[in-house]
Amino acid sequence: MYLGVDEAGKGPALGPMVAAAVIADPASLPADVDDSKRIAPARREAMAATLDEDPDVAVGVARVEPAEIDRPDTDMNTLTVRGQARAVRAALAEPSAGDLDRPVRVVADAGDTSEERFARRLREFVADSSDDAEPLPGVDVTAAHGADEDDPLVGAASVVAKVTRDAAMAAVDATYPDYDDVGSGYPSDPATRSFIAAYVGDHGTLPDCARESWATCEDALAAAEQSALDEF
Repeated sequence: MYLGVDEAGKGPALGPMVAAAVIADPASLPADVDDSKRIAPARREAMAATLDEDPDVAVGVARVEPAEIDRPDTDMNTLTVRGQARAVRAALAEPSAGDLDRPVRVVADAGDTSEERFARRLREFVADSSDDAEPLPGVDVTAAHGADEDDPLVGAASVVAKVTRDAAMAAVDATYPDYDDVGSGYPSDPATRSFIAAYVGDHGTLPDCARESWATCEDALAAAEQSALDEF
């Protein structure tokens, strides 16, 4: 048994980024586990439920909320490392994690252009903990681009992260019943762009679920301000 970790929702303008970690015997995973983007939504949800209910699988999830994403003293590469580290620690704290060999083997989907740098930083964040947790010595981290396709545990983690992120966006959507649809949260989604523009037009500010530092959100505020000036 070892641990796979990945994240979902790094690029959206709305909602949290979600990281997930899975500890299991790879042979016990569903045969069709893969990068979550290559699995149909209904199958993703069923797979995530199976992983969560399996007493021999440990699952850890961590959310990075818009308020943390918008902080001026950080960046998305650091937040990705931090989110993955939190998910790793959450999985290791599960009773079903069992007695893993030391050092703990972690395989991650690299969230940086440099696989080696991402692995080094993730190992430091997990082992030394910048989140005020107890130090965790003995962590061996490898990171690779496309690990969610190549490694079954990283694929399982990507499925859990995606399903959790989708559920978070469904909850966000329910928070705004006066609007048709918040969409997926991604800037390329017309429904998301329409929601942001409509909300800013109605309230003169961004919704709480928005990543205010994203260009999509800044542009919506600028457009609303310009419209108000034109009307004046």
